[in-house]
Amino acid sequence: MSNLKMAVVGVGHLGKEHARILSTMREVDLVGVADVNAEQAQAVAKRLGTQAFSDYWPLLNLVDAACIVVPTTAHEPVAAEFLKRGISLLVEKPLAATAQAAARLDELAQQNDALLQVGHIERFNPAFEELQRRPLQPKYIRAERLGPFTGRSTDIGVVLDLMVHDLDLILTLAGSEVESVEAMGVSVFGKNEDLATARLRFANGIVADVSASRAHRSPLRHMHLWGPEGYAGVDFGQRRVTLVQPAAHVRAHGLDPAKLDPASRSRLKDELFTRHFETLVVDGQNHDQLTAELRDFLHALATGKPPRVTGHDGLRAVTLAERVLGSLRQHSWTGHPDAIGPNGMPMPAGPLFLPAVQQDVA
Repeated sequence: MSNLKMAVVGVGHLGKEHARILSTMREVDLVGVADVNAEQAQAVAKRLGTQAFSDYWPLLNLVDAACIVVPTTAHEPVAAEFLKRGISLLVEKPLAATAQAAARLDELAQQNDALLQVGHIERFNPAFEELQRRPLQPKYIRAERLGPFTGRSTDIGVVLDLMVHDLDLILTLAGSEVESVEAMGVSVFGKNEDLATARLRFANGIVADVSASRAHRSPLRHMHLWGPEGYAGVDFGQRRVTLVQPAAHVRAHGLDPAKLDPASRSRLKDELFTRHFETLVVDGQNHDQLTAELRDFLHALATGKPPRVTGHDGLRAVTLAERVLGSLRQHSWTGHPDAIGPNGMPMPAGPLFLPAVQQDVA
């Protein structure tokens, strides 16, 4: 059986890693890489022993499948040309810049019998995989995805850049329709929002608070989940899950301090997480998530089974992100229509730091 002929369109920060990994896979022939930056395409192609293109059009006649890793606003026009020819794709997240564009790509894939996978890479994080193996029914979820400014993905705001990861994960965990969205966001570096927070309410009673920032001093990717079974804390950066559940006697009889004798009540603080609540820390496997994602794509192509993250999944995440954006763009910071949206924050009342002389006196 002949190898799968593949290419990567867009070989910047992330695309070059797609190309590097594909070049090591025995069942793949990396026939080319394309980038509007011809110098970058040449450098990657030379390093990987493949052909460089400054335009993706020649690849339409050379490949069986491709990875689309161009800026988000270019996902729809580029991916559409491949899908119209029945060429299967892995499109980096988010699937597209708007729900309408994402729906078109999902529809094109179905019409032309092409496989469409979306690069929501956190689905392949060992910590999230471990969480899904546990019988937790989350009723409240809090997610934070904070990071420093990188200068990348400036064609979109933080909702489509970072928050969409957690929107996809929460949709996967909730298994229910979103009934309401309330959000706010602030622009720091330009016209798009760079900090955002949203509260999501689901039809099955789940409430989720989601925050994202690309103006944070250090990276942080956490999710906290509470349900009738207990608590789970996920550290995506460390690939670690912390699980807390009531001990058997608490599950059977509850824990009411008022019913404890004075000695037991005085010990409660020290014994809470040793006797009454059990804690387990699970470290995830140390596998590479991007390799796992690409392996899933190849497996879906070989077997005809759906990939872990389908085009429809990508569409759902973008649709929810669009609802978040719609809400934050209508948020009023003062109650007046002249202070609405990520650029509507009122002018500062003054500096937070006192002058040096006054601080010394204080």
